[in-house]
Amino acid sequence: MGIISEFVREQKRYAKSDLRRIFRLSSEDVDMFIKNLKAFGVLKTVKNCIEQRELSDLVDGDIEIADVISANDDYLYVFTYVGVITIGSRVIKCYPKYLLSVDKPINEMKKVLKVLGRYGSRKQIVNLYNGDGDRSSFNVLAVILFLLNDYHANGVYNNTEDIVELNGEGEILWDKTINEGFSLISANRPYYIELYTEKTVDDEYDFFKQLHECILTECSNQLKNSGLLELFEMTEIDFTDVTLDSLGDVDYIMYKLQNELNVQFNTRKQLLLKTLYTYVAHKRTEEDSYGISMYGTNSFNLVWEDVCSEVFNNKLNSTLGQLGLIVSLCEGYKAGDKLIDIIEKPIWSGIDSDGYMFSKTSKETLIPDLITIGCQDGKAQFIIFDAKYYNIQLESGKELRGNPGVGDVTKQYLYQMAYKKFLADHQIEIVKNCFIMPTQADVIVNKGMVKIDMLSNLGLQNIQIRLLPAKIIYEYYLARKIMDVSVLDLD
Repeated sequence: MGIISEFVREQKRYAKSDLRRIFRLSSEDVDMFIKNLKAFGVLKTVKNCIEQRELSDLVDGDIEIADVISANDDYLYVFTYVGVITIGSRVIKCYPKYLLSVDKPINEMKKVLKVLGRYGSRKQIVNLYNGDGDRSSFNVLAVILFLLNDYHANGVYNNTEDIVELNGEGEILWDKTINEGFSLISANRPYYIELYTEKTVDDEYDFFKQLHECILTECSNQLKNSGLLELFEMTEIDFTDVTLDSLGDVDYIMYKLQNELNVQFNTRKQLLLKTLYTYVAHKRTEEDSYGISMYGTNSFNLVWEDVCSEVFNNKLNSTLGQLGLIVSLCEGYKAGDKLIDIIEKPIWSGIDSDGYMFSKTSKETLIPDLITIGCQDGKAQFIIFDAKYYNIQLESGKELRGNPGVGDVTKQYLYQMAYKKFLADHQIEIVKNCFIMPTQADVIVNKGMVKIDMLSNLGLQNIQIRLLPAKIIYEYYLARKIMDVSVLDLD
């Protein structure tokens, strides 16, 4: 059987019969398929009922702890992952839950994978394994992507050799020229007819260069055969017909790599050699047909928060001296303090054994997602954002669902209260509060607002709701550009 590559939507409910049909699994194989995906936390189980079939978001309370897999469709299965998963000969392309009207979002997934790549690149870690302990699995997909991306950034591994030439264009070797060359004497001065020169060239027959080219070609072919080369927008690599077998057995190749590591001190080359070593070491490992590799995340909400934080120029961790306030920093505030430091922390008071009062300050406090400080019509404005990765249904004649909870709403009010004194001290009169959520639409959607009267009656701003076109926000994120908040048209 060849590679089976299919799309699924994050948090959509799938019956067992759906999984059998989509991935062309037998009755025996579908149980192992589900078991392995559940073991790595990318597939959850919920009851098969009308309420669950209509939901688009997964709540922790909905998840069933079901180790025994039912023989029928008593349960629904939910992918809680965004990215690509390979499991045996099957490729699962999990696209974000806000893409509601497409079944095969190839172009959208290309951009999502780029965003995941940039988000993960800051960790600067090659994730060689999925899971831990007995459930760990060699993550060949992550290694393949690292090797291909490294090649596109740095080229093929090379070692150099020094070549001595006669009358070449390299550096003149005066000692060799004087000691071994022929000279003419004129006016007691020697003149050399031929000069020995030295140049450095790449060793085209270097073992590690050939090994690197061989593995790159093999990796490229694996992505091509899986239908992932296009999805990751990578150019096909076809350096050689040489196979790993022709370079030696696994033990010999690993021995050569280890020796090269012992004499190589270039950081990039060391990381590349270690990754090649790991690839070769696991190349011949006999894994079962359900070996899993993953590229992505089951916490896409954190990715969305990071994207919004950069695109809207989050000032939360900026020092007060960097905020560019329209007035000077008031007495009592330090220029080196951060905006987040202004938020008060809970103080716990107790009574000791002698009856004396004491207090302890909590290490934790309220933390907004992001805050933007700007200027509108010559006046300073302070905008408190909460980046929510939700599919909200706020439509006339339909049930409200997929909405932030009451705790999320009250916290937005509390964030404004936390900064009330700072805002007054620095003459910041325009304060706005907003939930921002992703959408597959092409334009920003004003979705309305949410309020709690007893808090808005205190003079606090109600929380506005904006749906942001994810593909446009991603373009800003990937280009490292800042979006002007005026485009949100906040009231």
